Amino acid sequence: MSDVVVGEDGVARCPWGLSTPDYVAYHDEEWGRPVHGEDALFERVCLEAFQSGLSWITILRRRAGFRAAFDDFKIDAVAAFTEQDRARLLADAGIIRNRAKIDAAVLNAVAAQQLRTSYPGGLDALIWSFAPDPATRPVPRTTADVPATTPESLALAKDLKKRGFRFVGPTTAYALMQACGLVNDHLAGCARR
Repeated sequence: MSDVVVGEDGVARCPWGLSTPDYVAYHDEEWGRPVHGEDALFERVCLEAFQSGLSWITILRRRAGFRAAFDDFKIDAVAAFTEQDRARLLADAGIIRNRAKIDAAVLNAVAAQQLRTSYPGGLDALIWSFAPDPATRPVPRTTADVPATTPESLALAKDLKKRGFRFVGPTTAYALMQACGLVNDHLAGCARR
């Protein structure tokens, strides 16, 4: 038995992927597909951090605002943000105005810059080094089969924190792994699996 739901378009999807049109597009076009590139992964790290304590739809609907506010998540640009930039971000209604999360984004950009010299391949190589072997992972059949954390997400969170990243706990790290295709948590029977 699988929890997949068939939409009005006849496509079987994970149940959360049908809750809003925004989720349909995100589920079908992005979630679980491999993401590479320092800036692209940095964006996902930041967005997952901003999502902490909120629903993902809140972040998804403000994504354009985040991209505009954070210079398209270019690591070097965000690492150079000043106190004036932080004040600008705190006043920006197009994003989540949380000082700790804004500070974390800037500090995470600095940490991502430092990875370039301390870890061959930088942020991309580091994050992907924690991808589990897909052959060892059972295919989830129901939403109850999808974990909130895994040993790999615990290890990724620990490593990122050791390197100066913030707002990267094991649950956030696992959500990052799901979103960026390190793991495939589309349910059995989902058309996007």
